[in-house]
Amino acid sequence: MTFLVVPQWQGSVSARAMRLADGAEAIRGDLPTSSTVIVDVPVESGEALDSGILRFSSLLRVRERQLHALNHVPDWALTIGGDCGVSLSSIEHAVGRASDDLAVVWFDAHPDLNAAEDSPSGAFTGMVLRALCGEGALAPDAAHTLDPAKLVLAGIRDIDPGEERFIAEKRLTQIDSAALETPAALVEAVRATGAGSVYLHIDLDVLDPAVISGLANPLPFGLTLEQLTGAITALRAEFTLAGATIAGFSPVSPLDAEDDLPSILRVIGSLTR
Repeated sequence: MTFLVVPQWQGSVSARAMRLADGAEAIRGDLPTSSTVIVDVPVESGEALDSGILRFSSLLRVRERQLHALNHVPDWALTIGGDCGVSLSSIEHAVGRASDDLAVVWFDAHPDLNAAEDSPSGAFTGMVLRALCGEGALAPDAAHTLDPAKLVLAGIRDIDPGEERFIAEKRLTQIDSAALETPAALVEAVRATGAGSVYLHIDLDVLDPAVISGLANPLPFGLTLEQLTGAITALRAEFTLAGATIAGFSPVSPLDAEDDLPSILRVIGSLTR
């Protein structure tokens, strides 16, 4: 497998947005150089260009560069962000390879299902999954769009009104943190999609703040590290892993990053061993 490091921060409007690039770099320091590819991210923040998406121009450039890199990956990629927008290219690429055989499990405190017109912030990190489902200025073409019936939301606990409406309209499957005490319900939910392969998006804020401190928007009542790694292990035992993302690491300082890295490396280990 290949580690694809994408230190994109432009999808976030958090005061700690640029620390997302620092977080990606901190993780990269513990990855094997021979199997790591770095996607160049523009220095400038970028312009909205009437898209309703802040920093749209830079996001578009990263998407193009990331897809180019993915087209040269011979097997599967573990994408390291950066903000959650880095999952856009990686999942659309995986959908193109696997088509109807791919399910996506979205481990995140937030569903990231806002549309540009009802987003509270205009930040793409809160819209990326909606785009993958085929809506918005950054939506993939039809051949690379994610079928909402193949989507499972895991650990979600902060939902905006527009996202709530979309979840109800599409009847999206949700597995809350309490139901992830064991991985059985999650495995069954993915099995019910009929897919044989799975892509795992992991925003680290799905974890409880007691587990990891380098989060821009920590929310209580998240998963333990054992629950997350146990869920990953159970899914890999039953489904082919088509790809994965780890996003949302924004440490305050290099010292804080060092404190959190052992936990992040355990998550990486559960995905790669």
